[in-house]
Amino acid sequence: MGQIHLAAFLIAGAVAHSHALWRHPETDPDFLSPRYYQRIAEILEQGKFDLVFFADRLAISDAYGRDFQVGVRYGDQDAVRLDPVPLLAMMAARTERIGLGATRSTTYYHPYQVARTFATLDQLTEGRSAWNVVTSVNDAEAQNFGLKEHLEHDRRYDRADEFLEVTHKLWNSWEKDALILDRDKGEFADPNKVNYVDHEGEWFTCRGPLNVPRSPQQHPVIIQAGASGRGREFAARWAEVIFTIQPTIEQGQTFYRDVKSRLTQYGRRSEDCKILLAIMPFIGETEAIALERQALHNSLIHPLVGLSTLASHLNVDLSQYSLDQSLQVETVEGMRSMFDLVKQLSRHEAVPLAEIGRRYGTSVLVPQIAGTPEQIADRLELWFTAQACDGFVISPAHLPGSFTEFVQSVIPLLQQRGLFRQEYTGTTLREHLELSANSGFVTHSNNLSANSSASSSINSSTASVAL
Repeated sequence: MGQIHLAAFLIAGAVAHSHALWRHPETDPDFLSPRYYQRIAEILEQGKFDLVFFADRLAISDAYGRDFQVGVRYGDQDAVRLDPVPLLAMMAARTERIGLGATRSTTYYHPYQVARTFATLDQLTEGRSAWNVVTSVNDAEAQNFGLKEHLEHDRRYDRADEFLEVTHKLWNSWEKDALILDRDKGEFADPNKVNYVDHEGEWFTCRGPLNVPRSPQQHPVIIQAGASGRGREFAARWAEVIFTIQPTIEQGQTFYRDVKSRLTQYGRRSEDCKILLAIMPFIGETEAIALERQALHNSLIHPLVGLSTLASHLNVDLSQYSLDQSLQVETVEGMRSMFDLVKQLSRHEAVPLAEIGRRYGTSVLVPQIAGTPEQIADRLELWFTAQACDGFVISPAHLPGSFTEFVQSVIPLLQQRGLFRQEYTGTTLREHLELSANSGFVTHSNNLSANSSASSSINSSTASVAL
């Protein structure tokens, strides 16, 4: 069965999944300072977390009402987002083992930029980097990059497939022992072990090679969160960590089985991809205290702040609908997996849009778990042993206290049960996650023509598999 893997979720701003985070009386409000993030990284490393990663978006949200009044006024997810990559460098300087992940979009960057950024980060962290791959979700992002509207859902994944092909070619353009550094002979590197990539495809042309030598992990760990049919196919091909939101253990088990079964068509093993479920814990000395803490947190949510973030995620202006009526939207080009979760709220009864906004604002539908440390540990053990996941993404309700409480009270229990490491046994993130250098699709013996064939097969079937 192995042991539980743990990641921490952050946004480089005032909120995370919790829109109450910046208002919470126990939150440190100094989210614009480097020390804020360094302190969080130090706490998580004390708890032996596998990694911390930052979600990101490339625009202030203006989907709700087609302006940013609501999002900025109430502080939605997109009101402030610092670039997470410089923050990782600052966090790396204060830590030694914990993995460090940041988001980069395959829609609004070029593969060479991303390959170079993460190869550099992997060098400077001695093998602790991770790239959270996103295709981006809304028109506000497109308009910041000179485009009128965002790419259609499945075409974003078509582009992302080729994007990952190019980045992996670039990471592999330096062979392992290409760098010589022989001072006596004056020989810096072996040019016969540095290779052009000469990629020409539908979306990208790139000559290469990368101007960063092969990094300690060969390439950063790839994180992905797509949960639509097309997103799952992309994740099965590329992802080494999948971050997912599943409301029930049964849905978690279904998702787990489905994604794991897709890995084999890309020559990958079940253990080559870790599936981590998001949770938001509220911990108390008694269950009653924990429930009080949860209630306090949830009371700080304004319904419109949740609707502002939801509108951004769905790429739909929800201000045109009455707050007293249920959600009237039928299809979206934004995050289809989140749209599915929102629709589930009204499966048994009509839920007014205002209530949907309130619930979305509390946690973006990440399951909240309130209880004593023992109860939290029991819940995690149950989900893990039932093969609903390989571990968890811990999403904070306040910072840094949510992580401190989890590290001090829940992790010791998981360690006592043999479910979590006592100490780091490796130095790289890939070692923490028990991933080989060849756990990704492209680095298998499958050649690039096979990759292209698989990509074509995916592209031709997207209409039937997308949610």
